[in-house]
Amino acid sequence: MPSDAKEEDGKMGSRKLRIVHYLNQFFGGIGGEDKAHVGPEIKNGPVGPGIAVQQALGERGIVVATVICGDNYFSEKIEDATREVIRLIQSHQPDAVIAGPAFDAGRYGIACGALCKGVQNQLGIPAVAGMFKENPGVDLYRKDVYIIETGDSARKMAEAVSRMVDLVCRLAANEKIGKPFEEGYFPRGYLENEVSDRLGAERVVSMVLAKIRGESFESEVPPPKFDQVNPAPGIRDLRSATIALVTDGGLVPKGNPDRIEARAATRFGSYSLKGIKALNPDDYEVNHVGYTPVYILQDPHRLVPVDVMRDLEEEGRIGKLHDRFFATAGAVCVVENVKKMGQAMAKELKDDGVSGVILTST
Repeated sequence: MPSDAKEEDGKMGSRKLRIVHYLNQFFGGIGGEDKAHVGPEIKNGPVGPGIAVQQALGERGIVVATVICGDNYFSEKIEDATREVIRLIQSHQPDAVIAGPAFDAGRYGIACGALCKGVQNQLGIPAVAGMFKENPGVDLYRKDVYIIETGDSARKMAEAVSRMVDLVCRLAANEKIGKPFEEGYFPRGYLENEVSDRLGAERVVSMVLAKIRGESFESEVPPPKFDQVNPAPGIRDLRSATIALVTDGGLVPKGNPDRIEARAATRFGSYSLKGIKALNPDDYEVNHVGYTPVYILQDPHRLVPVDVMRDLEEEGRIGKLHDRFFATAGAVCVVENVKKMGQAMAKELKDDGVSGVILTST
């Protein structure tokens, strides 16, 4: 145990809780986007928001160290970065880890979720993160780790940190954790049997009556939420239409120039088809973790059918093929990210006068 880590007796059995805090480069005081590439480093004691963590802990524990890592460094090699950070954390023999809060920062949120999951699995100690509901890290890791719901910015830092600290202290003490709406964390998809003084039929009827009266009620099994998308009107005349090809199968030019992530993608690219009648396999690669791309690498047209579209163009069955195709990777994607990419693609295609899209997948 490091000499600086020997603390007075406290709340966890005979001593205080030992907490390691994880921050990105911005909250860790290293810099902004210009420092997003920096690798992990560890500092003794609290840093930045860690001071609020220490204040919330009070006599219950102490922030023995802070690990700081750049958002790009972590998100571009999640598994390797997780291992590196965990090695640093382990050196301080913590009882628990707090990551963030990340608020609405997507890469930061993904790093916090991945780290908390790794800490739980590899070190066997509790870990808690904090994020805004639209952070992609929520959908990716809510089933694996406790994520306290926060606002979208650091304006409510103290409140977010207080709830994260309370939860991690209770987890470390092996206390029973209440329901998500009671504790403030995102639902994790678990159903737990409880003894009720009313039959199921009675409870259902009471919810129906409350709904009819316009009163508030909470379903025992929250229904899934799906966006309602109205279909666009059909193309009246394909012979004058401009058709674009879009794929979530990860086909990109060699070298992946737009650095599209192979999983949980946040980016897309568009690539020129001007003067190209067929795709040359030597010019393309597949960046996608969700399938084996052997057949696509043999013939990219199995995913992006430029050859067939050129035939239709020459036959006059469509007006023309759009001079760029769009690509991203659809593996383990977060709905919020997908929506943002889809809206950006749609705007660009609409601005280019595209009439319709053929979307291909794996």
